[in-house]
Amino acid sequence: MALKRENDLMAGALDAAAREICLAARTAPKTRGVDLIETAVVDGEDLKKIVSEMEKIFASTQREAFRKNAGSLNDCVCAVLIGAKNKTAGLAPCGLCGFRDCDDNEKNGAVCAFNMMDLGIAVGSAISVAADKRIDNRLMWTVGMAAKNLGLLGQGVKQIIGIPLSATGKNIFFDKK
Repeated sequence: MALKRENDLMAGALDAAAREICLAARTAPKTRGVDLIETAVVDGEDLKKIVSEMEKIFASTQREAFRKNAGSLNDCVCAVLIGAKNKTAGLAPCGLCGFRDCDDNEKNGAVCAFNMMDLGIAVGSAISVAADKRIDNRLMWTVGMAAKNLGLLGQGVKQIIGIPLSATGKNIFFDKK
């Protein structure tokens, strides 16, 4: 039997866990049983593209969260992206989005409130898997915005949450410099 050191195992373990995290998002309940959720695992060059986009957003907005979160992504192996396509639920009466009905929502280019709820449920299901496996993670809208700008989940996806993953002696996503 060959000796397998922790550093040799970590990337593969996180990649396998990321696939299970995507699976949990996929099987989470959806409004009216309509699945508008998209998931992906990013690592390597794609993760570097997200970091670069976050740095560009920071440069143009000076929003500190982009700089800090980009810095912690430099130290992680992979991230999970979970997004929701925008499509009205066709429920009447509703108005939960703030418009009279789905027709008004679509005319105004708004996002259906049920899409956001489905995304939240999928993300909650996903991070429960990360928690069960004791994987350090953090929900980052900044990662999602960068991934959306890059079109990583497709043009129909209007909201994305990024979940970077790490397995170190100290959670790299908290107590950031």
